[in-house]
Amino acid sequence: MANATVSRLGLVNNSGTGFDALFLKVFSGEVLTAFSENNIFNDSLHNVRTISSGKSAQFPVTGTATAAYHTVGTPLVGANQILANEKIISIDDLLIAQSFVANIDELKNHYDVRSIYAQELGKALAKRYDENVAKVIANASRASTTLTNGNGGLVTTLGSGNTTSANVSGDELAAAIYDIAQAFDERDIPPTDRFCVLPPAEYYKLAESATRTVDVDFNPGGNGSFASGRVQMVAGIPVMMSNNVPQSNVGSEVSGTNNSYAGDDSKTIGLVFHKSAVGTVKLMDMTTEISGSDYGIMYQGTLMVAKYALGHGILRPECAATIKLSAS
Repeated sequence: MANATVSRLGLVNNSGTGFDALFLKVFSGEVLTAFSENNIFNDSLHNVRTISSGKSAQFPVTGTATAAYHTVGTPLVGANQILANEKIISIDDLLIAQSFVANIDELKNHYDVRSIYAQELGKALAKRYDENVAKVIANASRASTTLTNGNGGLVTTLGSGNTTSANVSGDELAAAIYDIAQAFDERDIPPTDRFCVLPPAEYYKLAESATRTVDVDFNPGGNGSFASGRVQMVAGIPVMMSNNVPQSNVGSEVSGTNNSYAGDDSKTIGLVFHKSAVGTVKLMDMTTEISGSDYGIMYQGTLMVAKYALGHGILRPECAATIKLSAS
């Protein structure tokens, strides 16, 4: 009987000995997809810069100019002294999410685990990315001004009696967001590219009880829906939900970080910010690796790795605000 003609799905053009050469692309795609789907604080919510080499990047910060009426005959010699400063964001150590799958376990298993593991690696990196960006936004709200006579961050504390999240109403949250929007307007922060991110409990309070924020059921084309449990905007600011809003007291930096992600957010229940508040520097964007045949022979399994090298830091503290509970 003639041997069967076998099509090896992992071979490039069905030739060679790299039987899993094509599987790497599927693995990479699944990791990237999972990262994108779970990354709330993405490039659209803050400034991101990619560098090809180096350990940090400089972000220039400049002040504003003033205008004055000209007196006839007076020479123009440059009356404005526009202030300038800089913010340096360093690259943290390589962040890695990894998983090892034993060949014998794959043989015994009745479903594909590599796809599931690939998604979990992407989710893990997305979660750390979001946590760090959110933490920097919170830190920015408590930071002092970058420019002389400028504005620092903004912390809005809810009224007395709101010592726990359970006591806060949706209308009080909406009022706090309006107060921050007013403060941003008074600081000449552009009305576009503003965002509000709340933990699930606070987000649903807006949808459930804030009569000023959910009106589409009574006003077609309005803002949000009680039926679907969603809020689109408050004070012209898009509202989003995330479990990664910092709500704990991080007393010290984690080993491997070269930027500041520590701070007390045990009373924080929301972030409101402009895109220019914080920045991210990427040295190495999301990269994936899968072990070769030599590793597979030695350990009788497959090692899957997803990684990136980047850092997050404060740019303009005047563009960041937190909503916090009142002191007990």
